[in-house]
Amino acid sequence: MKRRLIPVIVLAMAAFPVTAAARDRLAGMTLAEKVGQMVVSYVYGESATSVSAADATANEAMFGAGVTTGAQAVEKYHLGGVIYFTWSRNLANPPQIAALSNGLQRAAMGDTGIPLQISTDQEGGTVNRIGAPLAISPGNMAIGATFDPRTAYDAAKVSGTELRALGITVTHAPVVDVNTNPRNAADGVRAFSDRTAHVATFGVAAERGYRAAGIGTTAKHFPGLGDTTVNTDNGVAVTDESRAQILRTHVPPFRAIIAAGAESIMAAHIVAPSLDPTGVPASLSRPIITGLLRDQLGFDGVVVTDALEAAALEDYTDEQVIIGAVRAGVDQLLMPRSVPGAIRILLDAVESGQLSERRIDQSVRRILKTKTGSPYVPEPPVVGTPAAVDTMNRIAARSITTLRSAALPLRPGQTVLVTGWGAGTTTNLAAALGATRLYTGSPTDALIAQAVTAAQQHDVTVVTTSNAWSDPTQVKLVQALLATGKPIVVVVAGTPYDLASFPTAKTFVAAYGYQPPTIAALAAVLQGRAKSTGRLPVTIEGLYPYGYRAP
Repeated sequence: MKRRLIPVIVLAMAAFPVTAAARDRLAGMTLAEKVGQMVVSYVYGESATSVSAADATANEAMFGAGVTTGAQAVEKYHLGGVIYFTWSRNLANPPQIAALSNGLQRAAMGDTGIPLQISTDQEGGTVNRIGAPLAISPGNMAIGATFDPRTAYDAAKVSGTELRALGITVTHAPVVDVNTNPRNAADGVRAFSDRTAHVATFGVAAERGYRAAGIGTTAKHFPGLGDTTVNTDNGVAVTDESRAQILRTHVPPFRAIIAAGAESIMAAHIVAPSLDPTGVPASLSRPIITGLLRDQLGFDGVVVTDALEAAALEDYTDEQVIIGAVRAGVDQLLMPRSVPGAIRILLDAVESGQLSERRIDQSVRRILKTKTGSPYVPEPPVVGTPAAVDTMNRIAARSITTLRSAALPLRPGQTVLVTGWGAGTTTNLAAALGATRLYTGSPTDALIAQAVTAAQQHDVTVVTTSNAWSDPTQVKLVQALLATGKPIVVVVAGTPYDLASFPTAKTFVAAYGYQPPTIAALAAVLQGRAKSTGRLPVTIEGLYPYGYRAP
């Protein structure tokens, strides 16, 4: 299957067109410049050229003595990409982000003349690097609950447009994992659904929305993280599903998004013995990356690893990770444990014959084909327009799913207590409802007793949960509140599987998240100012089927 080009991006931003110019540029590059293109790293600081003493020290620790700024790191190592995070102090506010992007691009263009890939993880919902004033998506499972793929397109187009205005050229989205395991700690609400066709349809719609916005995407996490219980950031994730099961359930969304023109796919660190009996993670597996993704699915775009700092790879040496990934068929190395080390490993591997320069050229050619955009953006950027915010609000309003409604709607004059999981969630929901707040988080017995006393003093209690199936203290809190006999409204801010942990709850509402649009939509439903039109995009075994909502 031949990958389709994306005309909208090429036509709109022709500063570095995908033509013979890309091949000519490759021919003129040094090996060090080529290898640098394969590395995507974070850098510290709000500015490309002027950073705090702490950020300068952090950059030197990462990149070596004398490399104190992001611009210097880009220039010294010819970096192909930089990824933004809050903790690396890249994301203070929109004007600062746009200025940082332009500064880093100037460094890249002055070094190699090749635009820098600037990326971030802006999925919406629980994985959202940049908040207000941007218009924030309620997240994939909330979007899936609308049962309308147009919402995936609209959310992606708005989010992509705003990111592009900040100088971000690639978003590491959409997630197209099929969340078949209710105890999944990697995906959960990051997935659209537990149904393959649902995920494929919504994933393709999101891909097209991002493309319409002129931003690159990274469909993830191949070959699918939906069956695992472990997040690879924290440990080794293994799927015991058969090859036939994986190909039938988890691979089709990737096949669909490739057919839709996806330029980049992220390789997961999941171990899938049925796909590669050696037991190496997918990101280091030639049978999975080259054999399945490239040869069987026909993908000739960019394959990027998930973060190489992940705990899932801690038993592998840097040489095993870097050379293993490239031999597997990977093009971009995301967040290697040592940037200087990764580059030296690749240079030495070519010199020693472990890797050929032709193999390096394969990856760099694919990378250059994605760098079609004008590198600079206007300052200050325009984000958070009323139209953009309204789009996200309308999507959130369609996502709220009521499964049980005995205590709803809340009536004027009732005294309402909001308690439970999430400091921000309980604060914002209490404010939206005009209610009293008692935050418990994962509560101690003393906090549970305090919540019970408070509930007895109010007419109705709204208790929030998230992944309560993995937190016995949350379950204990809800059960203690239910035992009071007072009206209790259970609101899940994560996946709706929590209901199985307290099946006697008479009122249960799935919000799928806690971003501002979701909280506003949730409050409107609880107070009866809006109808609950969302439907379950997953199955709650023994309770409710896929597609259910309260009559």
